[in-house]
Amino acid sequence: MTHDLQFGWELSGSGWATCLIKDGSSGRKDIVSYCTDALADLLHGVAGLYGPVPVQRFSFDLEPAEVRWVLRGRGSEVDVAIHRFPDMSASLDAPDRKGTLVWASTQPRDLLGHVVLEAAQSVLQVHGEDGYRAKWVRHSFPIAALQDLRRLHLQHDRCELRHGGAISQAAG
Repeated sequence: MTHDLQFGWELSGSGWATCLIKDGSSGRKDIVSYCTDALADLLHGVAGLYGPVPVQRFSFDLEPAEVRWVLRGRGSEVDVAIHRFPDMSASLDAPDRKGTLVWASTQPRDLLGHVVLEAAQSVLQVHGEDGYRAKWVRHSFPIAALQDLRRLHLQHDRCELRHGGAISQAAG
């Protein structure tokens, strides 16, 4: 188990984002489609780790493939598993084990919350809400989900890492 976690989310074209997660031993990069509200789903999934439900699932559409993230909270740790399915339209109800496990890591919840929060705040600072909507096309920037994760992270985690500026100060 390593705690060297990096996460990135960058809009890479009209309706596409590059999602990168890596720890000290391996990484995973996907080009995610706007067919789902992917960044909002990610933020809600990580924020869900602060509630009573220990397992959070969300999927990214890779057109046509799906990557399903399964986050299992175990106290202050989170097991992160990413399963790949060849066709999202055929795999929506499939159990996780039917997909191919393509990346897994165990990380402290505070670190996972922090890196996801920082990546989302960076997207907002770079593009602003209007710029995000123009590039992501089908969905607005998930400002409420970002604010919720930020509140939960700061309230529940003893995160000693530096935190970016207030969300309301993001570029417009």
